[in-house]
Amino acid sequence: MSVAAQEKKKATISQAFQSMLYLPLYVGINEGFFDAQGLELTKETAGAPSSALSAVIAKSADFSLHGPEWTAISASKGAPVFVIANVVNGAAVWIATSPDLKFTSVADLKGQKVVTGTMPTTSTSLFMKLLKDNGLDPAKDVELVQVPLGTEPGAFLAGQGKVAVLYQPGLEQVLAKGMKVVLGFPKLYGAYAFSAITVRNDVDPVLAQKLTNGLEMAMRFMQSNELKTIEIAKKEFPKLDPAIVEAAVKRMLAEGVYPKNVDISADALKLGLATQIVLGNLAAQPDYEAFVPKTYIGKALSIK
Repeated sequence: MSVAAQEKKKATISQAFQSMLYLPLYVGINEGFFDAQGLELTKETAGAPSSALSAVIAKSADFSLHGPEWTAISASKGAPVFVIANVVNGAAVWIATSPDLKFTSVADLKGQKVVTGTMPTTSTSLFMKLLKDNGLDPAKDVELVQVPLGTEPGAFLAGQGKVAVLYQPGLEQVLAKGMKVVLGFPKLYGAYAFSAITVRNDVDPVLAQKLTNGLEMAMRFMQSNELKTIEIAKKEFPKLDPAIVEAAVKRMLAEGVYPKNVDISADALKLGLATQIVLGNLAAQPDYEAFVPKTYIGKALSIK
């Protein structure tokens, strides 16, 4: 139900990056779902997950958007933060290879040069965990060519490796140049808490509910309005080839990267944080009920 007639509340959200992964947020803004909840939302871009989270901790932002692992690591060190809503529910990373590379299993990557983002980043973390899970040593069995985030497609196409670990829209950009996708983490893992909304534990509960409700409505909209969702993505990323944007959005909708609702399941969170535990960045899983209080999610899911 619209609450636009009520007095609007203002809030700021700090996103790690302007990312195609965060399309539910942009749909919520463009389609007026936050406005309909009586929330005047200002979006800021921090440039890094840690910076976005720091904005919330310092109270210069009400919400932050990035991987929940950053929140969990910070909370484990005593920061008063937790997550309240899902935004990305698939491990949105893919492995592409040159067309001449034979790939039947992860074992085929042994001895290869692999272009990937500079650590710390989830794409490289996931890839390293994949190697370990398949009996390979990331330090010995492959040569990681770590490049600045966003430059992976260029380095891959320039021949710095025959394998690349990519986010979107980088995947679609290299596929358009004749490369092939050989493994998608969204299909490999299923539900995976990849990005979420973080708040302080003293967040204004009215603000938090309004934001969660707006995201819920945006996610429902995306599931049944693909063309309009693509249109919004093209507007948010005007410098990208429209065909690349369309292919990326369609793939992420089809593979469940964009969630159908704001809920974060215990299994999805556990899987999302397991990578960081394997890599030694997080000591243990947080208490699920404390880290993902369902107050806001529950009310949002009940909206008609």
